[in-house]
Amino acid sequence: MNDPIADFLTRIRNAQTAGHRKVDVPASKLKRAMAKILVDKGYIAKFIDIQDGKQGIIRMFLKYDSYGLPVIRNINRYSKPGLRKYSGATDVPRSQNGLGVVILSTSKGVMTDKEARKLNVGGEVLCTVY
Repeated sequence: MNDPIADFLTRIRNAQTAGHRKVDVPASKLKRAMAKILVDKGYIAKFIDIQDGKQGIIRMFLKYDSYGLPVIRNINRYSKPGLRKYSGATDVPRSQNGLGVVILSTSKGVMTDKEARKLNVGGEVLCTVY
């Protein structure tokens, strides 16, 4: 697997399309940080770490609205291994004109676009969620 972040996002997208209540992904520090942001912003219900004697598993519990539609309408990879996309502190992109969330990997850790603007830091734009 060349792009673990794209795999992470695709597993979430596929599980929601199939209507699953939970999805398991191989764990890493970056994926845990991204899952924490998704929980904090209300896109997934919660996540837990499962130790399996290897790298571990992150189990995420997905959220659906009252009509049974996924809360995450769109989740896309922005920067890719073949073409990294970085953003300076002054030109951090917005998702859905501020209604969505852009997740960035900065020198101060993984954070949302709003936090990056507040701390005046830029970094690699990982994905957009709305």
